[in-house]
Amino acid sequence: MPYSLRRRLLVWLLVPLVIMGLIALADTYREAVNTANAVSDRVLAGSALAIAERIVVAENGMLEVDVPYVALEMLTSAAQDRVFYRVDGPSGVFITGYQTLPVIKGLAREESGYADGSFRGEPIRLTSLSRAASTGASSVPFVVTVAETTIARSQLARTILLRSALRLAILIGGAAAIVWLAVTFSLRPLYRLRDAIAERNPDDLHPIEQSVPKEVRGLVDTVNSFMGRLGSALGAMRHFTGNASHQLRTPLAIIRTQLALSARARSIEEARHAAAIGDEAIAHAERVIAQLLLLAKVDEALSDRLKSLGAINLTELAQTLTADFVAHARSAGIDLGFEGERSLFVRGEPMLLSEMIRNLIENVLAYAGSGTEATVKVFGSGADVVLEVEDTGPGIAADRLDSVRQRFVRGDAGGKPGAGLGLPIVEEIGALFGGRLDLSAGKDDRGLRVRVTFSTANRDQPRTKVR
Repeated sequence: MPYSLRRRLLVWLLVPLVIMGLIALADTYREAVNTANAVSDRVLAGSALAIAERIVVAENGMLEVDVPYVALEMLTSAAQDRVFYRVDGPSGVFITGYQTLPVIKGLAREESGYADGSFRGEPIRLTSLSRAASTGASSVPFVVTVAETTIARSQLARTILLRSALRLAILIGGAAAIVWLAVTFSLRPLYRLRDAIAERNPDDLHPIEQSVPKEVRGLVDTVNSFMGRLGSALGAMRHFTGNASHQLRTPLAIIRTQLALSARARSIEEARHAAAIGDEAIAHAERVIAQLLLLAKVDEALSDRLKSLGAINLTELAQTLTADFVAHARSAGIDLGFEGERSLFVRGEPMLLSEMIRNLIENVLAYAGSGTEATVKVFGSGADVVLEVEDTGPGIAADRLDSVRQRFVRGDAGGKPGAGLGLPIVEEIGALFGGRLDLSAGKDDRGLRVRVTFSTANRDQPRTKVR
């Protein structure tokens, strides 16, 4: 399913930003609470100290407290916080204030402390201050506790948090807008590339010369390479189709001519003669069609690269096929034999290798001529495996050995029928399995020697048996 690159980039940017923002807000809230406590705790401590300084020892030895209400007014705020205090004498004896107000226990003399608590169902922040009032001869210890509700503190922390969240939201929104604009402008070369390709004629396969970012240059180069290969393939297909139609047009014309002659024949012999010629043309057309289908199969195999290949006993395969053609060769006056004693293996596909060998043998039977000899050989040459077919026929002129490798190009066939596809099929199948085709004159410069050398031979035990 297609997706938006712009949207994906935004998600990749915004999700981490939001996560980091939430972490930052949590840390900001903690710092805001600490800051609000630090500010308010100083005021609490000042109020407790102001009360402690107004505590004296009376003549009867009891503590007297003159609470300076200005000390409590220091804690008033717009948040309507409530303030509570308490003074305790020696051994925790309550003297004045709110008797049920919590007190921080365990304070040493001249020590103070802070704590959170609850009073009358409301959360409070309190401080306790331990002091002693002097009588001259001795001193009387006491503890002053001052507390206030936490409304102002919470409001201050929330205000800090909200302002931080607002700044962070503006930052994330600005980053998203910048990324959106940046991606939009960065994708403009791709839009121009799309428009340039869309405006092209379907037959226009010349390289794309549109200016694109270097990150996309590799993609454009790949597309250019693909269009180059596609242009070559289309050109080869047009050439192949034209030649194929020409090769099939000739036997079809012959068939129609012979049918017309047989219809006007004055005797049964003339009709049979026309039918025989038409039958030969049909056989030739069938052979051309079979070879064209085989070439199409080879092209399909080339595109698939035949990823899984077995080890084929080339010696056994060639010997079996040679034996199948011995009777046909004898009727054509050709002495067909085989040489190859030990099993040699190549990696390949049995059906295609069989077609390659069959084409070599059929070429010999078609063009070597009566009274000639032909030998199919399989032998090792160093690390290579060689398939060779040699005959003592008329051969091919040296200046035409390269041209006969091309499709629909024939050697000097002496008027014999043929499509010029046999050797190209052999070369393409051989190349498919790592083979190399070589053409040369035979022994004593007589006939033709066709050799296919498999340089990537596998001499291990076979995984595919040819029966």
